[in-house]
Amino acid sequence: MAPIRLLELLILLAALAGFAGLLLRRNLFLKVLAMDVMGSAVVALFVLLAARSGLRSPILPRSGELLARDYADPIPQAVILTAIVIGLSIQALLLVVITQMARMDPSLDAASFEPTDQP
Repeated sequence: MAPIRLLELLILLAALAGFAGLLLRRNLFLKVLAMDVMGSAVVALFVLLAARSGLRSPILPRSGELLARDYADPIPQAVILTAIVIGLSIQALLLVVITQMARMDPSLDAASFEPTDQP
C-alpha cells in the first residue's frame, strides 16, 4: 500500500472516530473533544492533499536553480491556517460556555439541558 493511501486511511479513521464520538457521547465536554479530533483530521487531510504535488515550500528558488515542479500548493496551506484559527476560537468559546453550564449541572449530560414540556 502506498504511504499516501495509508495516511489517507488513517486520517479518514480519525475523522470517523471524531464523528462517532460526536454522535455517541452524551457528555458535552467529550462532544467538544470529539469535534476537535474531527477538525484536526480535516486539517491533516488538507495538508496531505496540498503535499501531493510536492513537499518543497513555494519560496523563491536559489540562484541558478530552475523552477521545480515539486512545490507544495500554497492555497490549501493558507486555507488551513485560517481553519486552524477559526477552529481554535470556536473550541475556546465552546469550552467557556460548557464551563458556565457546568455550574448548573456538573455532570454535563446533554439530556439535562433539554427543555421539558411540563405545564
